[in-house]
Formats: sequence, C-alpha cells, structure tokens
Amino acid sequence: MSLKKKIFTALTILCLGTALYGGGQKEEPVHIKLATTTSTENSGLLAELLPVFQEDENIIVDVIAVGTGKAIAHGEKGDVDVILVHARSREDAFMDAGYGVDRRDVMHNDFVILGPAEDPAGIRSMTAASEAFAKIAASKSEFLSRGDDSGTHTKEKAIWAGTGAAPEGTWYKEVGQGMGAVLTMSSEMQGYTLTDRGTWLAMKDKLDLEILVEGDPVLFNPYGVIAVNPERHPHADYEGAMKFINFLTSGKGQTLIQDFKKNGEQLFYPDAL
Repeated sequence: MSLKKKIFTALTILCLGTALYGGGQKEEPVHIKLATTTSTENSGLLAELLPVFQEDENIIVDVIAVGTGKAIAHGEKGDVDVILVHARSREDAFMDAGYGVDRRDVMHNDFVILGPAEDPAGIRSMTAASEAFAKIAASKSEFLSRGDDSGTHTKEKAIWAGTGAAPEGTWYKEVGQGMGAVLTMSSEMQGYTLTDRGTWLAMKDKLDLEILVEGDPVLFNPYGVIAVNPERHPHADYEGAMKFINFLTSGKGQTLIQDFKKNGEQLFYPDAL
C-alpha cells in the first residue's frame, strides 16, 4: 500500500471513530438559575416538571426556593435567570421597573385558612376570609404567619388590612419560615394559618389541621413566570430562561401541571392555554 493510501485509510478510520464515539455523545447540559416559591417545591411540582425539561432541552435548572419577595429580589440583583412567583402586584412592579421581560401566566390554585378541628375561634365554613381573620384576632387564638415577605405573606397582610386592624399580641407569631415548615409548626401548636392549597394537599396526611375557610374570591392564587431582563443584567441567560418559559406554557408543560395530583386531587390549574 502506498504512503498516500495509508494516510487516507488512517484518516478515514479516525473520522469514523470520531463519529461513532465522539459525535454521538450528548453535549454537557447548560445550567440556568430559577428563583421560585417554596410552594412550587414543597408541593412536588418542580420534581415533576424539571426532569422532563432537562430531557427535552439538555438544560439543568438550579432552583432557589424562597418566598416570592426574596425570589423577586434575586431577579432584581441578577442572581438568577428566571423567576416563578405568585404575587401579581409585585410581579407588575418588577416588570415596570425594567427588571423582567416576557411575563406569562402559568397556573393558579387558591389559598385556604387552616386550623385545629376544635376551631376555638369559631371560623369554620365562614365565606369571607377577612371576617374569619377578625374572629381569630378577637378570640386571640394562636395564628402562625410566614412573616417572610413571600406571596403567601403578602396575601395574608392584604386580608388583615381588610379587617381594619393590624394583628398584634402574643397570639400572633411571625416565624420567618417557608410554607412546609409553617404548616408543621401550626399542626404541632394547633394554631391557625394561611396556606396555598397545593402545599396543603401535598402535606395534609402529616398534619393535624383542617381546612376551615375556603372559596372567598380574595383567596385566588395565580402564578407567573418572568425572564430576567438581559439589558439590565447582560450575564443573565435569556435564551435558557425563554426555553424554560416556553416549556412551562407549552401544551406539554401545561398538561404536566394539569395532571399533577396528590391522592387524586389536583394541586394547580394551568392558565397558559
């Protein structure tokens, strides 16, 4: 075999080897950072969604699960690429200040007021959340607030404002914890609290509490997803964020949200389609 043919053969083998062993390998996944609420994590929803997104897009989502206020603050500082939160007035302010772009509705559920079965404040089956809060305050029954600037805490403060009085006294405890921790503490202390329904459904088998008030329109709880503005923070992965947003609001993502249940009960309702 001539030298030219030997070189040609060697190069051919090298190219074939590269195609078989190198070209067939999947690229290393990209990472994006998501700041979201404890409710999306505590409920188990993220564990349902993120592996599917990673498989589809080869993108790993690194999650920071905090209250909505802290999640928005992460977005303002450019610490993350995308936020998934539930406090519409604060989301609008985030957008108006130029920190976010491409906000989309994702899903909703509602808030409920929980308490012990004996219901010392006598709020069971009341239809107005603010009136139920007023009775809890009047009876000085123990109430545990997240006290963490979360979407749930924001909603709670709005309900207290509807009573015409601010909660104060030893019966009112601001614990500065996520929803799962507050539910556990409320159960142990047999106190009242406000929670999103999703976290309640995910945890209720471990809790000695009951839903006492639900259905008031003020308890509606919508979630929105927002990409961090790359003009404000050029290092933000806008492309990755938009792939995540498009996944959540796609038919596939919305179906996963629709089908996510605990003990046969639906935790979130899709809003994008």
